[in-house]
Amino acid sequence: MYIRNFSIIAHVDHGKSTLADRFLEITGTVPKDKLQPQILDSLALERERGITIKLAPVRLNYTLNAIPYTLNLIDTPGHVDFSYEVSRALNAVEGAILLVDATQGIQAQTLSHGLSALEQNLVLIPVINKIDLPNANIEKTKKELVDSFGFKESEVLLVSAKTGEGVEEILKAVIERIQPPKVDPAPSGAGLRALRALVFDSFFDSYKGVVAQIRVIDGEVGKIGSEIKFLGTKAEGQVLEVGYFSPHLTPADRLGAGEIGYIATGIKQPDLVRVGDTISTDSGAQPLPGYKQVKPMVYVGFYPLNQDEYYDIKDALDRFRLNDPAFTFEPEHSTALGTGFRCGFLGLLHAEVVQERLSQEFEANLIATTPSVEYLVDGKEMTNPSELDPSHTVIEEPWVSLKIFVPQTYIGSVMELVQDKRGVFKNMQHFGIQVELTYEMPLSEMITDFYDKLKSVSSGFASLDWEFLDFREVDGVRVDILVGGEKVDALSTIVVRQKAEYIGRRMVEKLKEVLPRQNFEVALQAAIGGKIIARETLSSFRKDVTAKLYGGDRTRKDKLLEKQKKGKKKMKMIGKVEIPQEAFLSILKS
Repeated sequence: MYIRNFSIIAHVDHGKSTLADRFLEITGTVPKDKLQPQILDSLALERERGITIKLAPVRLNYTLNAIPYTLNLIDTPGHVDFSYEVSRALNAVEGAILLVDATQGIQAQTLSHGLSALEQNLVLIPVINKIDLPNANIEKTKKELVDSFGFKESEVLLVSAKTGEGVEEILKAVIERIQPPKVDPAPSGAGLRALRALVFDSFFDSYKGVVAQIRVIDGEVGKIGSEIKFLGTKAEGQVLEVGYFSPHLTPADRLGAGEIGYIATGIKQPDLVRVGDTISTDSGAQPLPGYKQVKPMVYVGFYPLNQDEYYDIKDALDRFRLNDPAFTFEPEHSTALGTGFRCGFLGLLHAEVVQERLSQEFEANLIATTPSVEYLVDGKEMTNPSELDPSHTVIEEPWVSLKIFVPQTYIGSVMELVQDKRGVFKNMQHFGIQVELTYEMPLSEMITDFYDKLKSVSSGFASLDWEFLDFREVDGVRVDILVGGEKVDALSTIVVRQKAEYIGRRMVEKLKEVLPRQNFEVALQAAIGGKIIARETLSSFRKDVTAKLYGGDRTRKDKLLEKQKKGKKKMKMIGKVEIPQEAFLSILKS
């Protein structure tokens, strides 16, 4: 009766982590001298970028009307690429705080996460944040919340997470409005029900094995050393430690039904513990409904700079997949880059963050190839553009439904941008001075520089949300890049036919800028099959072999220059152009 499980959901940068800081401060969970901004963002990368990447659970103790309550909070990310983290957090709670920035109003992820919470029958508490800012438009934001979600005006709470104004009112609202967890009573005379707990996240500890973050639904986790079973993977482990987050791991005697905490399982194989699985003491128990399996949308090849590090990187990827189930990988080989991995991500930011985390947390030195999407070629899945067979008959590409939130002033420039990216207009809806534009668009157009351009044409005001629709036929071709006559498979890309020449020309021009010059001329070419569609020539270094001559006949100079020409020709035949990592990176950025 005295437990409340809730989450904070909002668009990116609306103040979720700052609000969580105030909760920790008010409830005394973290001593004031140890409190630092965004304390729940434990990854170095989260602090560096100022965004939340991982969901973060924490237990708060709060007393209201002389009754002590246990509040289990899960802080969530706001970016569309990490919406899977949000869906897992919502499955473990009974209610959510819907946070909206008073200066920006409702944005794409506010709607997306809010509707997901309502679909799961969670109680929503609407909160308007940043009311202390001079450009805060409280009345407009309140009207947007009432119109979009059907809240009453009296339900909306006003706070400033930065100054702490109004934050205690939220804690009171959580206790009063959100229901305690439902606990099914055991059959009469049967004692406690068998343990059933949902795994909503996990991470690896070299001493404790896989540590599963859980929400206990039935029974309790207690006795250290007791056997536990994973109903999905059929793995078996034992309780080495049980506890909760405060926000660090804090051991406890037990975790009862309705509580959120962790179990150290002792399992050393990361693949045996999966997010969404059910932990039980009874192998015949009914598994809990897990999470829908997410399908990666963007594929990038990761290759070790030093091939000797291949197995170390494979081990790092295995461990990384444990706490990011939306990430997938499989081995692949490239003639240009050697042996590496084809990795799947939910979006470009997700790919960028994973690469940085692998570099920081596992010291993996990686080179990444051009991002691509999954295609259906004659009905078969294909994620690596260099594998496209020229004899194919039908290529299908993924399309997404795109929702863009933008102030009315920028409608024209946003529409122009989306149409240029082969977008198909579907609908326009007005929310006060904001407009929601709905489009259908090929995913391959969205994973290039679309997000950057959208921010640029809307002066940073536009926000977007998207979801996968289906596969549709496309007149696509593979553009190959040849350096000195040798195909560089890591730079192959699939593009729509009418843009092929432009993209091929742009890539060889970029290569010419970034490739180091050789002692001989190098031809840089873009080709479709056997047809060259663009060419640039990387000129050679020219050593003045005649510098040492003085006086004498002109034929002495000519003789030396002829000799040099022959040498360069011979060098070109046996010379191999090495493409440095910097060249790959700058091409990818372009």
